[in-house]
Amino acid sequence: MFVFAARRPHLSGSRRSALIDVALLVGSLAIINSLAHFTELASYRSTVPLGVAAMVLLAFARGYTPQAMGISRATLRRGARWAGISMAAVILVVGAGLALPLTREFFLNDSYATLRRALLAALVIIPLQTVVPEELAFRGMLHASLARLGGTKLVFGAGSVLFGLWHISSSLGLTASNAGLSGLLGSGSLGTWIGVGLAVLATAGAGAVLTWLRHHTDSVIAPIGLHWALNATGALAAAAAWTWL
Repeated sequence: MFVFAARRPHLSGSRRSALIDVALLVGSLAIINSLAHFTELASYRSTVPLGVAAMVLLAFARGYTPQAMGISRATLRRGARWAGISMAAVILVVGAGLALPLTREFFLNDSYATLRRALLAALVIIPLQTVVPEELAFRGMLHASLARLGGTKLVFGAGSVLFGLWHISSSLGLTASNAGLSGLLGSGSLGTWIGVGLAVLATAGAGAVLTWLRHHTDSVIAPIGLHWALNATGALAAAAAWTWL
């Protein structure tokens, strides 16, 4: 009687390397996120950008090219064209939401109660602290490593879920700072966690759209444009809602 031991699935050298890359990137993102929200470094706006810059250097050291990470000049024009289309679409939708009394209250975010604060956020803080670092991390490096590991399905599935989870810590005060959400969900701990769950679902869905743009254009410029529009127009719409409406 012969007993055969179960054979372990064999990983090729390239897939093993890609798995290591994914683990390094996800681990780095978890550390950066924790430092940026739960330590003394939370008061420094440079924590996430500097952390992602270190990740870019790591990606280059691991052999990833600008083309693989979506930052090649060859795809810049195509990415910019789709960025413009995406931004225009978001502006139209946000404008419609702001004009409707039924949805206007959801733009009443205390963080952008003045036009000056909203402009600073839209033109400086949001692009430099949030949009560019996150897109380089998720649609740049993580996209490339997931594609190398498991192809398009893994990129869309895991990439979108991880992008949603990334926003847990930043969503903890969401209901407290938004008059519309606190009125709908309440301001207690249950309302807070419902708000966090909704934020994770929404950002995971947004991550899928951003990933599609990256996949379609081979450039991070397109998702950068959409990501900036989603955040910046929201800030400006909040200021408009507080100031003029």
